[in-house]
Amino acid sequence: MSGYKPPFHMTDKMTSLTADICELAGRMSVLQPGTFSPRLRRINRIRTIHSSLAIEQNTLALSQVTAILDGKRVLGSPDEIREVQNAYAAYEMLPRLDPLNVDDLLKAHALMMDALTADSGAFRSGAVGVFDGNRLIHMAPPASFVPGQIHDLLSWYRDSRLHPLIKSAVFHYEFEFIHPFSDGNGRMGRMWHSLLLSKWKELFLWLPVEELIRSHQQEYYAALRAADAQADSSGFAELMLEIILAALEGLAREVLLTDQVTDQVTDQVEAPEERLLSALGEDTLSARELMARLGLSHRQTFRKNYLDPALERGLIERTVPDKPNSKNQKYRKIRSKP
Repeated sequence: MSGYKPPFHMTDKMTSLTADICELAGRMSVLQPGTFSPRLRRINRIRTIHSSLAIEQNTLALSQVTAILDGKRVLGSPDEIREVQNAYAAYEMLPRLDPLNVDDLLKAHALMMDALTADSGAFRSGAVGVFDGNRLIHMAPPASFVPGQIHDLLSWYRDSRLHPLIKSAVFHYEFEFIHPFSDGNGRMGRMWHSLLLSKWKELFLWLPVEELIRSHQQEYYAALRAADAQADSSGFAELMLEIILAALEGLAREVLLTDQVTDQVTDQVEAPEERLLSALGEDTLSARELMARLGLSHRQTFRKNYLDPALERGLIERTVPDKPNSKNQKYRKIRSKP
């Protein structure tokens, strides 16, 4: 058994979020892979590719990415077009890859970075750093350490008894810390995270987690930097679990809208605003208090996926309706009129 131990500790929030994800994923697992419509799978795959590349400064719009994958001509940088084509090929190969096999990792990198970097499909041979403008924010370990560190990380994952949701998030951070390639580390780390989760539940092959990472891009990079500074990836793991839960809730809604599931499954999948109602109960609570009950810490996720939909559906109301941003604002259920 590997003696490698990533620097992180379990938190109550991780436990709570993991339980919520497991419950929803379990309810969704009644859907066999073929039940997700080919159209939905393709849409989510395109959203995944567009978002992951946009994080890496690819400027192509979602419509352009769609057109490229439909075989249409698009005006754009040849390298950016090649990035889209490569990423699609790499994601399409995911079901056939073993996430704990070094050769498969290198094979996937060869596809992802083909014709984009001279050493695609090989670990880096030189030093690399991560910069914010001209400021160095992370210096990766020496290149000579990379093969051994990747081997140790894969061995740790294989031997660890942690839940896949937690250890895949820790793996994601450790992969980015090692920075095993000269280029393509971000897109490979995000894709490998999805591959690891797909070995737990196959639906993660079609879950556009990258899209939500992009919408929380500043928080994502801040969490990576904080983990470096604190030598503890727990905060990063918590953020990734929140993102995965929100992405899974979004997928549940999309599947229901395609009418590809039975009424029984429709009854089983609880929308975020329904979870908010359950958390609220008969109380009158502030946004901070509601977030605490839901196990959420990121306000943007809470407002976009929970609070705003509940307000729009007329399920809850503000206690200070004429001042939505009041510091004294609280929320309560709207009482049914007799």
